[in-house]
Amino acid sequence: MRITSKGQITIPIAIREKAGILKDTELEVGLRGDTVTIRKVPTNGRRLSRGEEIVARARGKGSINRHLTTDQIMALTRGWGEDDFDR
Repeated sequence: MRITSKGQITIPIAIREKAGILKDTELEVGLRGDTVTIRKVPTNGRRLSRGEEIVARARGKGSINRHLTTDQIMALTRGWGEDDFDR
C-alpha cells in the first residue's frame, strides 16, 4: 500500500467491512511507537454497540425476495431451512 502525495491511503474493502467503516465514518489517526493506528471515533460520545456495527455493515447488502411469505422469512431468520416450511 502506498500513500498519495496528498497523504491519502485506501483501506481495503475487506478491512473496512470487518471494522464497520462506512462512508463518512469518522476516523482517528495516531502513533504507537513507529506504528500508525487508525480507529473509529465513537458516535455521539459513545461507541457503537455490536448490533449497531453489524447493522451498519449489512446495510445495503441484502436483496428483496418478494415470493416469500412473512412466515417463511421469519422461519429463515430463526435458522430453519427452506425444507422446514411449505410453499
